[in-house]
Amino acid sequence: MSPAKKRARTYDPARIRTAVLAQFGNVRQAVRTLTDDQLAAPTRLAGWTVRDLAAHMTTAVETVSRNLDRDEPAKAELTLLQWPFTTAARADDIADGTRELAAADRDLDALYARTEERLAERLADAPGDRLLATRTGAMTLADYLVTRTVELVVHSDDLNAAVPGLDLPYDRQALAACTRFLADALAARAPGGSTEVRIPPYAVVQCVEGPRHTRGTPPNVVETDPLTWIRLATGRVTWPDAIAQAKVSASGERADLSGLLPLMG
Repeated sequence: MSPAKKRARTYDPARIRTAVLAQFGNVRQAVRTLTDDQLAAPTRLAGWTVRDLAAHMTTAVETVSRNLDRDEPAKAELTLLQWPFTTAARADDIADGTRELAAADRDLDALYARTEERLAERLADAPGDRLLATRTGAMTLADYLVTRTVELVVHSDDLNAAVPGLDLPYDRQALAACTRFLADALAARAPGGSTEVRIPPYAVVQCVEGPRHTRGTPPNVVETDPLTWIRLATGRVTWPDAIAQAKVSASGERADLSGLLPLMG
């Protein structure tokens, strides 16, 4: 079953909206503590400084407001589970736009304040089934907000990796949605029931073609924590490194997911 056909789980729209605003607020509070030296430091995103990354995170949510300001498309073009597989094609354009924004808006806290205010205002009365003309294809606001939890959580982790001791917190609902969504994307990429992937406390999915398990302990089991899973799914860490560092446990002949990861470019 392709990502286009596999049915995505449902997310509580009110909780997702709250989660996006909460995590963006967490990022804003962390970014305002950064020094000029910290903002100039490199990140694990090639060619991006911490300032670039911080600026990009405003773009990740400003796209919601901007798309709500545009005319509504006639029909949906993209399902939620298709979205992760469309991101790689936009990487160069995103990088160019990010550097331009970081250079133009030197007052990051003012940029965050404007972005946060606009987002809260635009979300106040926008229905979840409202279609947005996103760069990857028209999709509903409710679905697009789930993708924003991925952007915010993934890049919050990037910031924490770039600035030792930052300790930017993760909103629980945002982390849960991001984890579950990327687990479902794996199941969409490799449909089947021979392998069970466990990411406690948020997600369990069945995937990979082969004999379907029905009772007792599955013969093929992968287990990891949410942040390690998110790093694997987005290419921040490789499967061999995660195994070597004992961040992932994998048992069974169909438990090697290295050929399926990362899910997002």
